[in-house]
Amino acid sequence: MNAIYFNSDISDQRRRQSLYQGELFVFSAVPSVLALCEFARQLIEEAFGPEEPREAQHRLPPQKYIAILAKLKPTFVHHPRSKELLRRILEELGCDLNKTYFDVPRLKSVTHAGQQTSGLTYGIHPHRDTWYSAPFCQINWWLPVYSIGMDSALAFHPRYWQEPVRNGSSRFNHYRWNKYARKAAADNFEEYTQNQPRPEQPIELESELRPIFPVGGIILFSGAQLHSAVPNTSGQTRFSVDFRTVHVDEVVAKLGAPNVDSAATGTTLRDFLRGTDLSRFPDDVVTLYDDEPLNDGELLFQPPSLDKPAA
Repeated sequence: MNAIYFNSDISDQRRRQSLYQGELFVFSAVPSVLALCEFARQLIEEAFGPEEPREAQHRLPPQKYIAILAKLKPTFVHHPRSKELLRRILEELGCDLNKTYFDVPRLKSVTHAGQQTSGLTYGIHPHRDTWYSAPFCQINWWLPVYSIGMDSALAFHPRYWQEPVRNGSSRFNHYRWNKYARKAAADNFEEYTQNQPRPEQPIELESELRPIFPVGGIILFSGAQLHSAVPNTSGQTRFSVDFRTVHVDEVVAKLGAPNVDSAATGTTLRDFLRGTDLSRFPDDVVTLYDDEPLNDGELLFQPPSLDKPAA
């Protein structure tokens, strides 16, 4: 990693090239980001009712707490307003919506001290998204919904940008993950976590970076960047939103960050929607990344609530 850019006004193309070299981009006080935060807080506070959402983990029984999140998170993900606000962020930060594809924004929560154990509150271990079948041209966007500090931030491990990490990605297939593990997030924590690629060697944490910025800010980084959720010791639940983008020209040309240690199979490209009309990638583009026949799994994740036929 060579640099961290703050409120940079370079073009999206130049920014992507820098991200593919391991650099980070942090923006503060972006109106479109603040609007998404406000919408997320609205849904969160409606879901928790009289409870203060960041304190609710200490007051609600685990079953009730997880039930609230299990309803809240899909509501946010699939709400048309979420996609609308995400597209505003991309426009404000210089992306060409005709060529930029995004996956749906996800609402994440990490409880204090790992309480309320569930895949819905899991603070993720050090990983690269490319271990999870992400394309190497993927850009990650992450923002806090409420204020964060050093004890509830996102951490980056720049030592490993060009240094391989022994990991379990060779056993990971995105389509099997769609079929089996993702649906276990709320109900079966062990099943949800055991299938995730993770480091199989100690990770040196002393040189990690924890960028801190206000609500309304956002950080961009490569999906090949080794990163993790800081163990939350703030006393409150950390709520954040993240989403991912790819540029169609770089998808087709198979450009992006270097692959130093990723061996996952399948691809997440079917999850992405074009910024203009929400269309998906054509099959002939996706098949460039399909490295083995589909023997078991689901090409697209279908949440349990969407599996049921409409009444």
